[in-house]
Amino acid sequence: MKAWKPLVAGAAVLAVAGATAWHFRFDLIVMLAKSRQPKIEANMPVTWVKGPPAAPADGQRPPNVVFILADDLGYNDITLNGGGVAGGSVPTPAIDSIAKEGVTFANGYSGNATCAPSRAAIMTGRYATRFGFEFTPAPVAFSRVVGGHAGDPLHPSRFDAAQAKNMPKDDNVLAVPTTEVTIAEALKTKGYHTIHLGKWHLGGVKGSRPEDQGFDESLGFMAGAALFAPVGDPSVVESRQDWDPIDKFLWGALPFAVQYNGGKMFTPSHYMTDYLTDEAVKAIDANKNRPFFMYLAYNAVHTPLQAPKADYEALSHIKDHRMRVYAAMVRNLDRNVGKVLQALKDRGLDDNTLVIFTSDNGGANYVGLPDINKPYRGWKATFFEGGIKVPFLLRWPDQLPAGAVYRSPVGHVDIFATAAGAAGAPTPKDRVLDGVDLVPFIKGQASGDPHKAIFWRSGRYKTVLAGGWKLQVAQEPNKTWLFDLSTDPTERKELSKARPEKLREMQAILAQLDGQMMKSSWPSLVTGAFYIDHPGGQKAKPSDEYIYWDN
Repeated sequence: MKAWKPLVAGAAVLAVAGATAWHFRFDLIVMLAKSRQPKIEANMPVTWVKGPPAAPADGQRPPNVVFILADDLGYNDITLNGGGVAGGSVPTPAIDSIAKEGVTFANGYSGNATCAPSRAAIMTGRYATRFGFEFTPAPVAFSRVVGGHAGDPLHPSRFDAAQAKNMPKDDNVLAVPTTEVTIAEALKTKGYHTIHLGKWHLGGVKGSRPEDQGFDESLGFMAGAALFAPVGDPSVVESRQDWDPIDKFLWGALPFAVQYNGGKMFTPSHYMTDYLTDEAVKAIDANKNRPFFMYLAYNAVHTPLQAPKADYEALSHIKDHRMRVYAAMVRNLDRNVGKVLQALKDRGLDDNTLVIFTSDNGGANYVGLPDINKPYRGWKATFFEGGIKVPFLLRWPDQLPAGAVYRSPVGHVDIFATAAGAAGAPTPKDRVLDGVDLVPFIKGQASGDPHKAIFWRSGRYKTVLAGGWKLQVAQEPNKTWLFDLSTDPTERKELSKARPEKLREMQAILAQLDGQMMKSSWPSLVTGAFYIDHPGGQKAKPSDEYIYWDN
């Protein structure tokens, strides 16, 4: 019996150690993530490459293209859409001005319902599922923590340990393939200087970074999120969602850092959104005498929620702290968009610049705010309208009418062809391009609708929009939703049983498009439930409608 005592004691120690490690798994994964980060230097000034000292004497030059992408901005976060954050009490005059001076796409759709696949569709003009970019790339350890989070007892998240063994070892696989043609590469063929600022999220190692995908200059971060300021910065107000495992990870693991053209990571001089804008203005000035393409990808209003204190204090009428921080971030984002627009005007470039503004997907449930996608149901990581219907605006005073509203469905996949068309750049002819140049449709030079159908897929969840009808098909739950958006734009009346002939028609369209896509280049490791009609942080009821999202 005595011989067993050391073994029992050892087993007890191991059990306690294992339980302790599991209890502190977030801390462990954060420590691991931080240990792999390169050293972050103090702020380093960026010198943007200057164009010619003067513009062409004849005044003839192709239009500039400035593409501004917000992150997780909800349909109802801007006052243009009839509401606005915090009950419409936080105006967004700069973003609204793009529509007033240009075109609003009343039915503008994102490339996907999550960040990275949507950005892949934007950059290539193709459904990201055509080239295997189906899921947002994430480290296995991170997926394991998120999938193992003891959150929702009704529909818990799951981590697929078996599929984790199939994750590619080569990080270049977890990226937009270099065989794809990006907007930057297309415009470079016409002599454009190409600039990226902010979030990339399409590959982070050499070979898949912005400077490898057509951008002459890149200032930003490669990951899917970044701090807006150092944690605890007295000039910033924070809001944490402790019930959300991703939020907990972001606060602990994210750096406040950027890098220029793959160089050393360094600390921005001030609040991230302000910093990116100030650098964008400098880049505009450096390129004022030559055609340029600028991709300004803000990480606002993605978590972690950090707002400048001055913006927070200006919104004292908002009593809920989380809403006030979020609203302050929206306010700050709008002001910065205004600075970019003003920089173009101050240099006499605005009339001959195509400005595109949109959000990568709908507002996220994990900020815990109920109305950001109002009046639509759903969130980021669902294919309900709230997850994929986004603010989508174009302004080009030399070519497009002011205050126009275009109602036919369009998508992020159209940005590539629209930018290329403005620049007079050729588009690839050796592959399917899902997007079209929207300018001829806006000007009445092209008839009909830009698209017969628009398609989305994430693992076991697929959706198609065609002829005003929308079909969503999921395997978990095993459910089909059919909506007539022409009479039911907020998806309240499900018609799959009432309209079996329309269901069969839409199923055939979905199957035809799905058959054109390729298998994902990496597996889904985590699947989690998203409730359609309430945000995260609220206790779910068995009757609540939900969808499992694969990533």
